[in-house]
Amino acid sequence: MEPKVFEDERGYFFESYNQEKFELATGAKPYFVQDNQSYSTKGVLRGLHFQKGEYAQAKLVRVLDGEVLDVAVDIRPGSKTFGKVVSTLLSSDNKKQMFIPRGCAHGFVTLSEHASFFYKCDNFYNAASEGGILYNDPEFKIDWILDESELIISDKDKLLPTYSETVPN
Repeated sequence: MEPKVFEDERGYFFESYNQEKFELATGAKPYFVQDNQSYSTKGVLRGLHFQKGEYAQAKLVRVLDGEVLDVAVDIRPGSKTFGKVVSTLLSSDNKKQMFIPRGCAHGFVTLSEHASFFYKCDNFYNAASEGGILYNDPEFKIDWILDESELIISDKDKLLPTYSETVPN
């Protein structure tokens, strides 16, 4: 999603969220209940995360400052886009936003020296419902742009299972 930006010598203005336009563009009608914000330095990779069951979350994300590669993976069995990876550059310059539906894993890597990342969520966070997939799962072949040696990944994210390890056979 890319907003219409009005710029002049004073700066810029844009509508970052309009429910009617959002519903027309996505077909989704989320009721956002929680906003989150993170700050990361270059090379920080967060993900791939999701919330399970009744605590699943849809997210509308954007970058307030800096640039990231934002990635979503559809892990909804039976979905017509199951197993598909979508990635896009989000930045404070392009002001693009990405909508991640419930049932999709989400992650991003910071490409600029730092980035402030903003999430609108349609469900409250629940620690017991956390789920995740290893960022370099060979099933999804995600190109994180940066070299592996440049990535800064939490110990917790390094230990996430692959997708095949999370799904009962």
